Amino acid sequence: MWQDPEIGRRAVLRGALGVLAAGAFGSCDGSGSPGKSRLVGPHSEAVRAAERLRRAPEQRVVTRKITARESVVDLGGRTVRTWTYDDALPGPGLRTRAGDLLRVELTNDLPHETSIHWHGLALSNDMDGVPGLTQDPIGAGSRFVYEFTTTDPGTYFFHPHTGVQLDRGLYGVLIVDDPDEPGDYDQEWVVVLDDWIDGTGRTPDDVLDRLAASMGHGGMMGQTMHSPLLGSAGDVDYPLYLVNGRTPRAPVTLTGRPGQRARIRIVNAGSDTAFRVALGGHRLTVTHSDGFPVTPVATDALLIGMGERYDVIVDLADGVFPLVAQAEGKSGAGLALVRTGAGAAPSTGTTVRELDRRVLLGTDLAVADSARLGSRRIDRNLEAVLGGGMMSYRWTINGAAFPDSDPLTVTQGERVRLHVRNTSMMFHPMHLHGHTFALAGSGVRKDTVVVRPHQSLEVDLQADNPGQWALHCHNVYHAETGMMTVLSYRR
Repeated sequence: MWQDPEIGRRAVLRGALGVLAAGAFGSCDGSGSPGKSRLVGPHSEAVRAAERLRRAPEQRVVTRKITARESVVDLGGRTVRTWTYDDALPGPGLRTRAGDLLRVELTNDLPHETSIHWHGLALSNDMDGVPGLTQDPIGAGSRFVYEFTTTDPGTYFFHPHTGVQLDRGLYGVLIVDDPDEPGDYDQEWVVVLDDWIDGTGRTPDDVLDRLAASMGHGGMMGQTMHSPLLGSAGDVDYPLYLVNGRTPRAPVTLTGRPGQRARIRIVNAGSDTAFRVALGGHRLTVTHSDGFPVTPVATDALLIGMGERYDVIVDLADGVFPLVAQAEGKSGAGLALVRTGAGAAPSTGTTVRELDRRVLLGTDLAVADSARLGSRRIDRNLEAVLGGGMMSYRWTINGAAFPDSDPLTVTQGERVRLHVRNTSMMFHPMHLHGHTFALAGSGVRKDTVVVRPHQSLEVDLQADNPGQWALHCHNVYHAETGMMTVLSYRR
């Protein structure tokens, strides 16, 4: 029987989480000493009331069943044993319309407990999928039904929030369609990027153990990894980089016709790698970031941090073109092909000039008028100071590693300004559950934003979704070794 080498450490983590969540799983808004603030927990009346407001009398229901299990998958000439949803890589695609109720029954056939986090969605707190904080872990052989309203249109994805399971094959894409969107494109492609190590002689848990035990050294990096745009490039030099579950030796092919306009939804499901993405012979017009519209802007390439999603529009030329996802600052790339006509496929390891031209980051974009948060005074200022380093391999927020970090406390209805300051030598894609925020200055709406080394940024959010919400680095190894805290609603 397979045993998780991290099970002891995670049991301690869950115990510490329970200190925070003890009230959250109880009747938080009806107990506690007079004059003291009380947690608004995932099963509180405030959370139930927020979900009731999202629902409609004749709401359409979309029902799916998903099984998490051990699988053997073909990455394109290389077969590996890993964990997947429904034996697929990426997992099954889910699709709803804005306002639909999504009901997903997850069966856990893994040899370990798990969960599903619905990344980027402003959903009911009890459905957010963070064991010990918003739900009990789903044990091996058990089932859990996730049920929530998909309110905001956009490109989202789902994955576990248990250990480093994301760095296996457990992820899939959820698209929420906007019934009012004009849809001025001819076809749509979903492109999922991933860094891959599972089944190649190491597991993600092996990687985590060695990073922690060797204090960031001992061969995991393989070389000095540096990005001119991000400063750092991550902690793990992966042997493989995938596009839609395939290596460059057997790339997926996206087929169209010359002159067509394609909408490409790009998801970075990687655990430690930012990708610089370009399509040879084309420019990309960025239209959405993390599900929300931006002022359209053309670029040659796009830098996508872990957990970020971008929608781009491309007017297709005639021929065969490589879509390259260069692992930023690392050795290797993912590859897909766009075929609209005759021609030979480019060779493995091909590159494109666009990667070295204009490269956009999410912080370079401007918000579309329809996605503006709206102006009002700031009711509360919060600070998240990101720290830690490779020498101790301990990552912190406000000087403490989770679960010892103090929660960031808010009250429902407040406008909150979060000041994020990165004091470390690494970049951190910071992800907030259950909310989108507006980048101060540009107003761009996001739920995941890259904070570069020794830089700061400010984001504004409306505290309109009560509960207990994780805020963490979406480098799964940083989050698992401490870079996480809780946006904690209290009353």
